[in-house]
Amino acid sequence: MSVLEQNINSVQAKISAKVQALGLDPQSVTLIAVTKTQTAETVNTALRSGISHFGENKVQEAEDKLPQITAPYEGFHFIGHLQTNKVKALLKLNPCLIHSVDSAHVAREISRLLEGTDRVQDILLQVNTSGEISKFGMQPVQLLQEAAEIAALPHLQIRGLMTIGRLSDKAEDSRQDFRLLKQLSDTLIRMPIPKLDMKWLSMGMTNDFEIALEEGANLLRIGSAIFGERLDND
Repeated sequence: MSVLEQNINSVQAKISAKVQALGLDPQSVTLIAVTKTQTAETVNTALRSGISHFGENKVQEAEDKLPQITAPYEGFHFIGHLQTNKVKALLKLNPCLIHSVDSAHVAREISRLLEGTDRVQDILLQVNTSGEISKFGMQPVQLLQEAAEIAALPHLQIRGLMTIGRLSDKAEDSRQDFRLLKQLSDTLIRMPIPKLDMKWLSMGMTNDFEIALEEGANLLRIGSAIFGERLDND
C-alpha cells in the first residue's frame, strides 16, 4: 500500500470515528481532497484509492488539470478565491459546487454568464468568520444583507456556507469561527428568503476538521493530511 493510500485510509478512519462518536450519519459528511499543486497523475491515483470528491483553488490550474483526470469521481469543487474575470472559465469546467462566492457582485456575474441556458449553478457563500484581513469572505452582517439578493438570482442555488478557520497553531482557536458559521446558517434558515437550501457547511481542514465536525461541518476540505505537507496551507 502506497503512502498516499495509507494517508487516505487514515483520514477516512479519523472522520468515521469522529462522526460515529457524534452520533451522525456517516453518509452526511463529504471529504473533499484539496488537490492544489498536485499533479493530475497524483489526483488520478487518489481517485482510484477511495477519494470521490476533489477541490481546486485556482481556475487556471483546474483548467490545465481536469482534462487529464481519467479516474471516475463524483464531484469537482472550486474552493479558492474567485475573481469575476475567471468566472467564465470556471463555469466551462462544470464544478458541482463553488464554495467561495464572497459577494453579490461575483454572484451576479455567475448568473449573468448562465443567461440563455437552463443551468443552475450550486454555490456556497463564503464568510470571513475570523475577522482576519488576510481572508476573503463576506462579513457576517454583509451576508445577512446580501443573501436574499443572491438567492433571487435566476441561475444560482445557494446550498450553504463556507469559512476558513483562523490562522493559529491551536486548532481549538477555530472553534468560535465554525460555531459562528453554524449560527449564521441557522439564522438564514429562519429568514423569509425563498430558494434557500442550507444543506452544506464547508469548514474544517487538516488541522481542525475534527473540531469543525463537532460544530456542524459536513464538507471537509483536506489537503496535506492526504498528500503531505506543502509550503502553503490547505
